Amino acid sequence: MAEVLIRLRVEKLPEGVFLATSDDVPGLVAQGRTVAEAVEIAQDIARKIVESYREHGELLPPALQKVFSGRGEVVTPIAVD
Repeated sequence: MAEVLIRLRVEKLPEGVFLATSDDVPGLVAQGRTVAEAVEIAQDIARKIVESYREHGELLPPALQKVFSGRGEVVTPIAVD
């Protein structure tokens, strides 16, 4: 497994939930009741997006091509608006 660093943007919506998106992973959109929950869901979605790219033989987005050996976790520094 590999470890990839991605950036997440987390914002609080008027409804009181948190929305996580990433310019590094096109299509990643996650919503949670807390920042931690939104990040956790975003990590899972990012893993699934990478798996889909690999299963279909597609080239990963540039931010995901910088792969380091690790435990297979997605490390997500976040900026909170």
